[in-house]
Amino acid sequence: MSVTAAEGFVAAGCHAGVKRKRYDMALVATEDRRAVTAAAVFTQNKFAAPPVILDRRILATNGGRAAGVIVNSGNANAGTGAAGLADAEAMGKAAAEALGVAAGDVLVCSTGIIGTPLPMDKILAATPKLAKKLSKAGGEDAARGILTTDHKQKEAVVRGATFTLGGMAKGCGMIAPNMATMLAFLTTDAEVDQGALQAILRDAADRTFNTLNVDGATSTNDTVIVLANGRRGKPDMAEFADALHKVCEELTYQMARDAEGMTKMALLRVTGAASDAEARIAAKNIAENNLVKCSWYGGDPYWGRLLGAAGSAGIAFEPEKTSVSYGGIVVSRGGTNAEHDHEAVRAHMANEKIDIEVALGLGTGSAQVIGIDLGPGYIKENSKTS
Repeated sequence: MSVTAAEGFVAAGCHAGVKRKRYDMALVATEDRRAVTAAAVFTQNKFAAPPVILDRRILATNGGRAAGVIVNSGNANAGTGAAGLADAEAMGKAAAEALGVAAGDVLVCSTGIIGTPLPMDKILAATPKLAKKLSKAGGEDAARGILTTDHKQKEAVVRGATFTLGGMAKGCGMIAPNMATMLAFLTTDAEVDQGALQAILRDAADRTFNTLNVDGATSTNDTVIVLANGRRGKPDMAEFADALHKVCEELTYQMARDAEGMTKMALLRVTGAASDAEARIAAKNIAENNLVKCSWYGGDPYWGRLLGAAGSAGIAFEPEKTSVSYGGIVVSRGGTNAEHDHEAVRAHMANEKIDIEVALGLGTGSAQVIGIDLGPGYIKENSKTS
């Protein structure tokens, strides 16, 4: 019950008919229906879906609070224009009526296929039933209700000295760093003011969710929301920030392991760049390079593809100062081959998780990205839209 692990939160999930068989709706709410402190980060994609537009407007209007979040999966309500925004508003209003709260205190999220109108008759019919199912034990059903092509639920909990923080997430494709990069919903019984909560969430997202790059595609609906009801008082803020980071980090790794077609996960570090910003650019360029991703799938330590991607990233780059290592074993130095233990590297490449460092030798800039390989499973999943 991760999203309901903290005191004062309830949740539910159900099958409404947006998808053929699987759960496709979820609701998270405060137990007493009181609006509480809310912070959120959203996609930076300019082709943002109506639910993102609506939630930004709600939080800007009410100063950052919410009593509940309603979610549907299977349909992103993106690329749907003014009608899609009206549907998102109707979805939030229906949830608010079912909860007995103001419409301006309910946030709305959708995920799934782009360009198709929501089946509002099914969603509106299911919403009151969903509200009646709300319970402390409903976290698992809610985590099921937000999934799309995911194979498993993604949940995490951290229990601090004076607070609990739990969360759930979905995401395994159309993921690239530019927060937010999926849907995630976190709840806590700590008392944290909105400004601090927003800053802590943004920092945690940047250090966790934003390091995951499955396919270089930033979604239209990406949203991360955290609700804090303050039931257990003010926490140690350093401990709370660390806990929020840990929950986001655990959810990030769960998404990486469930990525579409994933067989290998690469923890890629770029070091020695002229700046952190240039390191991030290089890491992103490497992680999104299809030749690199194919070599990961094949367990091939093809360092030339890594340097080729870094060298084409538009950053400061001098081949003679570079080195590349797999699992801590240097395979390239000065832009050419380095003598190394080939069997040790081959053994490392057989692991599900591969550690890679591309050192540029130019400065102190560094960045890390979690990259995913590219194989037949990803292509099969994304060769059709439904």
